[in-house]
Amino acid sequence: MKNTLLLCLLIIGGLGLQAQQSVPTDYFSNPLDIPLILSGSFGELRSNHFHSGLDIKTQQKEGLPIYAPADGYVSRIKVAHYGYGKALYIQHPNGYSTVYAHLQKYAGAIEQYVKENQYNKESFEVELFPDASRLTVNKGDIIGYTGNSGSSGGPHLHFEIRDGASRPMNPMLFGIDIPDSKKPLINSVMAYPISEEAHINRSQNPVKLRLMLQKDGSYKAEKITAHGKIGFGVSAYDQQDGASNKNGVYKITTHYNGTESFKVLFEKFSFDETRYLNRFIDYYYWMNNKSRVQKLFREANNPLSVITNENENGFITVEDGFSSNYTIEVTDFKGNVINITVPIEGSNSEILEPKTVAKTDDFIYANQATSISKGKFSVYIPANSLYEDTYLDIQAQGDTLLLHEDVIPIHKNITITVDASNYDPKDLDRLYVGRLNYRGDPYYNTTTRKGDKLSAYTRTFGSYVLVADTTAPSVKALNFDDGKWISKNETLRFKITDDLSGISSYRATVNGKFILLEYDYKKDVLTYDFDDGVITDSENNLKLIVIDNVGNSTTFEATFFRK
Repeated sequence: MKNTLLLCLLIIGGLGLQAQQSVPTDYFSNPLDIPLILSGSFGELRSNHFHSGLDIKTQQKEGLPIYAPADGYVSRIKVAHYGYGKALYIQHPNGYSTVYAHLQKYAGAIEQYVKENQYNKESFEVELFPDASRLTVNKGDIIGYTGNSGSSGGPHLHFEIRDGASRPMNPMLFGIDIPDSKKPLINSVMAYPISEEAHINRSQNPVKLRLMLQKDGSYKAEKITAHGKIGFGVSAYDQQDGASNKNGVYKITTHYNGTESFKVLFEKFSFDETRYLNRFIDYYYWMNNKSRVQKLFREANNPLSVITNENENGFITVEDGFSSNYTIEVTDFKGNVINITVPIEGSNSEILEPKTVAKTDDFIYANQATSISKGKFSVYIPANSLYEDTYLDIQAQGDTLLLHEDVIPIHKNITITVDASNYDPKDLDRLYVGRLNYRGDPYYNTTTRKGDKLSAYTRTFGSYVLVADTTAPSVKALNFDDGKWISKNETLRFKITDDLSGISSYRATVNGKFILLEYDYKKDVLTYDFDDGVITDSENNLKLIVIDNVGNSTTFEATFFRK
């Protein structure tokens, strides 16, 4: 796999993309040797981020070979329980890099290199940055196998192409061809009064428009009456051929009376800006209706670069007595288009539905840091944690903090601190701050303690509670019994669970030697592969220690025999 000429090209290519004027469309080949069908597209709206690549279906199975789409070298490897799971990063001579996530395993020398480092560090989770000469690859080499590791909802390959500044770009720009003959689909269109005097259909609150399908496949909204500065939003998605997944669209363009007003284009973005998705969408509508409406205007504290053109920040001003038309054009990468027309009649009529604002004792200025105390809790909100000034409803009820509702996005971590001085000092280390889920169960937040005060960070409003966890994790062997011969086993497998704070760490030895266990948190299963070659004796004494997030531990011991 090593290639001296390749290394020379990589050094020359170190200038990156700065010298390039266009995206190469014939440089990268497909990473999989199957028809490419997507379960997720580039720029798709996800929870707290834009999707940074293509999710390629792998025919509902794992273990398909992944091929290097161009020459390069492995620049980074990350193995994690969550997120990308087993991920691989390849740097290419032209300055671009490619990323492969949710792998089942790596291939050849890469897999060997990872295993060596995992055993040296005695950790399944590792992050490695090999030298450029260590793991070179040629176009067409097998670099790994598709899987379902990390925070993956099913077998697939997450594939990215990044530029010289590590910004993800739409792989379709590079000639990765995804058949798509379907027009985008429209869920809904919203209209928003913006200025103090603005109203739509005599309301100062957001209005969902009634859409009527036209014979040519376009949509026309029922005429609205409006006055003042207003904006619009659209909920839309795309479907490529061969799948029914609701994927993201490529481009949205708006016009007001024939003049372009706003354009959003999903070709490239920076990871530093991706959380601003929560400012870009109607977060309140999303949390209440589970439909993401993209706001077709730029509000304050929205630096998104995917907005590529705007006139008056995408807002329009409707004057009394004037008729006008607002149009929305939604386009997929293959050029399939759906159009929406919104007829507008300017009318400064009496407002029948004033803007609703739920006022509370706690008004937060977005550009100022704020500290709030309620009962035994205190909340610190750093400056610019919120996108706009707002009232928050914060109440304390014993060990529970009602921290508003999750209908307002939080950009930066806020701190929740709770005074636990009423607890027995010996129990303090078993306490944590948990966020209550929809079932009322406390989800563990990373919690630190200083004296009798516990603190946790969060970027989600909701209900938080002080929880005591005194129960150790549960460990059960799945494919062997204590004292038995298991010569035919290919693996050792364990079920590990914890009812409250969750699993923090684990470590296993056989005859005093560390063995590598792979943790599948979605199935609560730990697996050791005998092919690692650590176990060579006939009689083997196993010891597995599992620790939860507040320090409760369980030690599982067993003896097994192998020929």
